[in-house]
Amino acid sequence: MNARPPLALATDERLIFALDVPGRAQALEWIDRLGDSVRFYKIGMELLASGEYFQVLDDLAARNKRVFVDLKFFDIPATVAGVVRGLGRWPVSYCTIHGWHPAMMQAAAEANAGSDMRLLAVTVLTSMDAGDLRSMGIAGEPEAVVLERARAAQAARIDGVICSGLEAGPIRRALGGGFSIVCPGIRPGGPAGDDQKRSVGVAQAFADGADAIVVGRPIRRADDPRAAAQAIQHEIAVALGQ
Repeated sequence: MNARPPLALATDERLIFALDVPGRAQALEWIDRLGDSVRFYKIGMELLASGEYFQVLDDLAARNKRVFVDLKFFDIPATVAGVVRGLGRWPVSYCTIHGWHPAMMQAAAEANAGSDMRLLAVTVLTSMDAGDLRSMGIAGEPEAVVLERARAAQAARIDGVICSGLEAGPIRRALGGGFSIVCPGIRPGGPAGDDQKRSVGVAQAFADGADAIVVGRPIRRADDPRAAAQAIQHEIAVALGQ
């Protein structure tokens, strides 16, 4: 059973830009540079180390941007419940926890019950393949492991998952339409020879059931980042029949 209805996302909120920068000054430069081409931002661990994380969160909220807190919480249930409860008081749309421990996920879901924030369980990082899983003592191909963890997240009443676009289709078929699927590691132009081992393009992710995608380097490294974001927004709209 799904925890709550998914976030109601406008078409142009389905592109989430990975604001992977070392500090607030660089974050504000990117927000200004991208302007209205991006309405949803992911802020993660690199920015956290600056000590300016929550200032940027407030900056984004003041500009009417959605915020995705990607800190992948993983600890004992009581600790994760406490941080989720505290974070729920901030203007956050998505927050990640690791999807490896059912009791921890259940505690997080219970702590988040009164918040508008949606919890997403990280299944298997998109930088990992079957060999990486085996080296960690985890048997099975990535699709099977991801699907197992997605089922556990849904059973714990987590709102959705983070997964590669390669697993979006199997998850959507198995868990239904009310379970959120957010896919990072998207490569609009195809494989880029970087650390993303399980990636897909924009159209495939949405055709297979993704609710939103996370894109970082293909926009940041583009000659014209705003034009790159606008091109992805157009591709999303076409994929969704808008």
